[in-house]
Amino acid sequence: MSAPASSRRILFASLIGTTIEFFDFYIYATAAVLVFPALFFPSAEPAAATLQSLATFALAFFARPLGSALFGHFGDRVGRKATLVAALLTMGLSTVLIGLLPTHAQIGVAAPALLALCRFGQGLGLGGEWGGAVLLATENAPAGKRAWYGMFPQLGAPLGFLCSTGVFLLLAHYLSDAQFMAWGWRIPFVASAVLVLMGLWVRLRIPETPAFRKTLERNERERLPMAAVLLRHGGTLLVGTLSLMATFVLFYLMTVFALSWGTSALGYGREQFLLLQMVGVLCFAATIPLSAVYADRVGRRRAMILATVGIIVFGLLFEPLFAAGSAWQVLLFLCVGLGLMGLTYGPCGTILAEMFPTPVRYTGASLAFNLAGILGASPAPYVATLLADRHGIGSVGWYLAGMAALTLLALLAVPRKPAD
Repeated sequence: MSAPASSRRILFASLIGTTIEFFDFYIYATAAVLVFPALFFPSAEPAAATLQSLATFALAFFARPLGSALFGHFGDRVGRKATLVAALLTMGLSTVLIGLLPTHAQIGVAAPALLALCRFGQGLGLGGEWGGAVLLATENAPAGKRAWYGMFPQLGAPLGFLCSTGVFLLLAHYLSDAQFMAWGWRIPFVASAVLVLMGLWVRLRIPETPAFRKTLERNERERLPMAAVLLRHGGTLLVGTLSLMATFVLFYLMTVFALSWGTSALGYGREQFLLLQMVGVLCFAATIPLSAVYADRVGRRRAMILATVGIIVFGLLFEPLFAAGSAWQVLLFLCVGLGLMGLTYGPCGTILAEMFPTPVRYTGASLAFNLAGILGASPAPYVATLLADRHGIGSVGWYLAGMAALTLLALLAVPRKPAD
């Protein structure tokens, strides 16, 4: 039986918003590897410039918990709908401004400083976006379909990645390297304004969630949701954060680090490697709904435990799979890694939402998700590059396996819940 029109509109609103947000986020990640080292950090050696560029990439992850606190406060006090609109605007304006920035050659050291500021704005907006989108879906879900509804915002990650990578592939195909570096890289950032306007139009037409309306009717709102989370749900916050560590480490190894290492140390062409990544992301998108169906049948906790065990095994196979000389082997590496990512990413939003009570759910789920980003994703490309340079690519796999083992311990501490 198909979902009613209102449910379809809500699910589309949760999906399109995160797709736009992740599109904005990923075009920065791609540019941080391909463009920003030369245009914003030209005085450094090539390897050092890449590391400096990746450091600005990591900056957004430190802004995301602040976004969780800021937007989570209003999401738990004012409502999910209005807060989601504000988060989307924050992210969208920051992204468009990046596309308009002067380079180091034009204004000197002010250029990387402004780039870092805009990147901070991206992180602030995404910090408030994800939690609200997940709650928009899960708080409208019927019994037995909570993971299925909760996976729609998660689909925004592969869809945003496919859109961003597709744009860069088109630019690489139709523009020369000189044109791309001179002005072509700005197109995705500026054009995202159109997507943001579309997302705003959709979100302004959706109702508030039933769960939050009940909180208003019962006068159960917390005056300071952040303080309530830290003081009364600190253990839950810690477990929720560690439960997503492997998810974040894996994804940014398979995207940012893999692109950087594959196009430098392994010698693959930029366009070739982006195409391989796009195929891998299709596997990511395909396994998200599969994991949601499985999670609704057996429980979110068990589904994520099985996916995490798979990530540990994959980490041990990192070195033999990710090597030069065989594009088919690299494609297998990307498909397996990103497929595992979908298996863990599909139910993770639902499991976090279920950990916190409604009056602090926006703040708690958002904070756990984004703290996991700080601990897992933000250092991953940087740490992996250092490990690979000094100890070989196998050490990156051990790094991934270690983080996944930590996640496994956290998931074992998550209370058991019925499948629905």
